[in-house]
Amino acid sequence: MKVLLLTREYPPYVYGGAGVHVEYLSGELARLMHVEVRSFGDQDTVVDGVRVKGFPFGKGSFAHVDKKLSGALDTFEANLETLSEQVDADIVHVHTWYAHLGGVLAKTLYGIPLVHTVHSLEPLRPWKREQLGCGYDMSSWIEKTSLEMADAVIAVSEGTKQDILEHFDIEPAKISVIYNGINVEQYHPTDETTALEKYGVDPGKPIVLFVGRITRQKGIVHLVNAIHYINRDAQIVLCAGAADTKEVLHEMEMAVKRVRQEGFSNVVWIQEMVSKEEAIQLYSHATVFCCPSIYEPFGIINLEAMACRTAVVASAVGGIKEVVVDGVTGFLVPLEQLHVAPFEPVNPDLFSRDLAAAINKVLNDPELAESMAAAGQQRARDVFSWTSIAQQTKRLYDSLLK
Repeated sequence: MKVLLLTREYPPYVYGGAGVHVEYLSGELARLMHVEVRSFGDQDTVVDGVRVKGFPFGKGSFAHVDKKLSGALDTFEANLETLSEQVDADIVHVHTWYAHLGGVLAKTLYGIPLVHTVHSLEPLRPWKREQLGCGYDMSSWIEKTSLEMADAVIAVSEGTKQDILEHFDIEPAKISVIYNGINVEQYHPTDETTALEKYGVDPGKPIVLFVGRITRQKGIVHLVNAIHYINRDAQIVLCAGAADTKEVLHEMEMAVKRVRQEGFSNVVWIQEMVSKEEAIQLYSHATVFCCPSIYEPFGIINLEAMACRTAVVASAVGGIKEVVVDGVTGFLVPLEQLHVAPFEPVNPDLFSRDLAAAINKVLNDPELAESMAAAGQQRARDVFSWTSIAQQTKRLYDSLLK
């Protein structure tokens, strides 16, 4: 059997959870079958049995089009590029809307089954209109077309499966739940502190850590606003870069500026996407990891923190509720009802206060912090193995080729 994985992100160009997913899934699948990955970029390698070929994105064909629209059109063009070479796979498997069109075309042109993994859903990310303008209507159309044409759909959590059924016309029998995973041989506690020294973080003091992109989805501004209520002796380390838009970056800058002007000098903002090795050091030395997302189909970032033996405080949304065990591996913070648009908390100050209260529970109780950290590490090892996930995925492929 041979599978073709289509994705925007693949190392070294990974900025989100979907890219992490494809990286590790492809490596495990390669132990079971032939694997080819086509992505956006300039890769041209064969590593551990995975054939990876990158195709150009943003060639400038639409340079004179409105910038918001050009991103969507560049994606359309890149999908055509990924099919500029013959497809000889038995299955095509797509990841995120950036690659969906290529999968639809591969299924149509080559008559092979299409598998669609849902890492997120466009109807639940209305803020993307800020980034794409009417290109958001295009991304929504492409996603809907791919989902409803797919021979099988993988949801990364039970919560995501329910979201799919609510927003799309798909037979429930076509949807399988297969979780994201974690490589615990790579993500594990380390005593190394070079990354902390590099960014001015004191490993001898309590650390509240955020790692992620600056997007409305990740809710980072709510954590910044929570700083007013978090114990003053804790360092707040915001490892946050790759802003979706100028607007959300400006909002973040103003929020950080405001808390600093109010006397909170304990904020360290790392304005870049750090390397995997640096992230592992930050996770390992954090007292508590905070994930304040307002939408999260799975939340692989929480697994990374758990695997590095760190307690987690996260919003009780989407797949996070299936990763973090409330009161055992961390605390889940209920997110008060969201406005339908733009999917922001009805009472953002209350949400920030609740985040801070949960964080303070961990900061104030070292024994609880250690208990949660140990339980989280064990759960990451026991439940979220990439080997198991690859085997589940292969069984799904097999069922489509009978």
